[in-house]
Amino acid sequence: MKEYVVKNSLCLIKKYNPTIDQISLAEIEYGLVGIYLTVTKSIVILLIACILKIIPEVIIFMIIFNIIRTCSFGLHATKSWICLISSILIFVLFPIVCQYINLSNDIKFIIGIITIFFIYKNSPADTYKRPIVDPKRRKIYQLLSTIITTIFTILALCINSNFLSNCFIFAPIVECFLISPMVYKIFHLPYNNYKTYLARTNIS
Repeated sequence: MKEYVVKNSLCLIKKYNPTIDQISLAEIEYGLVGIYLTVTKSIVILLIACILKIIPEVIIFMIIFNIIRTCSFGLHATKSWICLISSILIFVLFPIVCQYINLSNDIKFIIGIITIFFIYKNSPADTYKRPIVDPKRRKIYQLLSTIITTIFTILALCINSNFLSNCFIFAPIVECFLISPMVYKIFHLPYNNYKTYLARTNIS
């Protein structure tokens, strides 16, 4: 189904833009695949959330997580079914955990400090398909990621809602996992892809 939708979309684009080059077409294809996977997995996740009657909680966690994910990036699954399963685990399991777990402010503070340091050290974590080459962009993403994680930690300590407070703690924890060099290694994926890209460019 994914191939059918992407292939027909590209055919329409080429039909109405006959002069489009192959590089632009490849970038569009990458974007279309991302949109397709995002839409389909979101539908599945929301259906599961509807069955479990946790739609508001799932949406809130997804929003909070994607705020930090947008700047810090991180690991992407190599297969669509792996992406779906991991997304379900993250966006269904963690909202449930956030509803029932109780952490003291001391624990939240310690976790917050650890995640701030980890995010600062390892973000942004790129992929081999989309290396973040520009040093200025990398520095901006690193700074934004660190600021966002710091704000999340402060909110977690100040907000009275146990669920929201936990969301602001657990979303960065998940992101720390996704940008960890060790996790990239476990899944046999290259890390610091921008360095490989620059080395290859210099050689050529």
